[in-house]
Amino acid sequence: MARVTRDDVARLAGTSTAVVSYVINNGPRPVAPATRERVLAAIKELGYRPDRVAQAMASRRTDLIGLIVPDARQPFFAELAHAVEQAAAERGKMVLVGNSDYLDEREVHYLRAFLGMRVSGLILISQGPSEHAAVEIDAWDARVVLLHRRPEAIDDVAVVLDDVGGAQLATRHLLEHGHEYVVCLGGIDSTPESGDPVTDHVEGWSRAMEEAGRSLEGRLFQAPYNRYDTYRLALELLSRPDRPTAVFCATDDQAIGVLRAARELGLDVPQDLAVAGFDDVKEAALTDPPLTTVGSDREGMAKAAVELVLDDGLRVAGSRRQRVRQFPAGLVVRRSCGCGEPPKR
Repeated sequence: MARVTRDDVARLAGTSTAVVSYVINNGPRPVAPATRERVLAAIKELGYRPDRVAQAMASRRTDLIGLIVPDARQPFFAELAHAVEQAAAERGKMVLVGNSDYLDEREVHYLRAFLGMRVSGLILISQGPSEHAAVEIDAWDARVVLLHRRPEAIDDVAVVLDDVGGAQLATRHLLEHGHEYVVCLGGIDSTPESGDPVTDHVEGWSRAMEEAGRSLEGRLFQAPYNRYDTYRLALELLSRPDRPTAVFCATDDQAIGVLRAARELGLDVPQDLAVAGFDDVKEAALTDPPLTTVGSDREGMAKAAVELVLDDGLRVAGSRRQRVRQFPAGLVVRRSCGCGEPPKR
């Protein structure tokens, strides 16, 4: 049986192949509703399926967007990846996801693989300094948008959150509950780097503490980004005679590990220990007690990243496009901080 072509659809619909293309691709030119209906009816009758491979070869672009995340098993990155997929679907695109596993070589591997597939654009949630990634992006002259994190090495358009301001909000809120000081569980790497959200969370914590006249000495702890290893660290920290009464965690996953350790040690949250996190993952509303955290418009950020990566003027020299689009952070108050509870003993 001969393969149905676009010419066959055009003949049956009584229109040109260009109009058939406009209907299939939703543009770039508008099509009258009656004509669109004829084309769609012809596509259905003939069983026509566009040859996406041929289209990609002709245009040197596919209907794919590459997305590289550090670890899609972590709730925050899983939710962010889903938001990107939804935003891409609204633009008729599909998303390929690769996990860098916080390894520079894997990040570069996925960059090469996705760009070699001629994706329409690439959204990178970077795992580190990304010097090698920057070289790769320049070599391909790739259309890249940074999401969540903007490493110093990569000078591409970025969509980020006010991480410093969000952490300040959470730390101030804990201090306002009457705690002498707030301990911070930061990341596993103590080397400060511009554009790293966790480093910015620590910076926001330190600013809020200094504004309140509190010492930072001995109150910042390196913690893994996952709840399981943070749980073990929290067991040790909360077993000390001088255990803290308030903890700000750089991520919600860390905070969930702290809540589990507190329960195991028989500590009441928030009476014995107030806890706040950062990210507002969906699970934060279901912890016991529900977790106070810092939230953001994740869907809005994902949509902005997709719009930017598909923008033909993104990399045009002299473009007036804003290089960094920062979204505001907001405090999501639940019970783990002490709100709605009797006064602290």
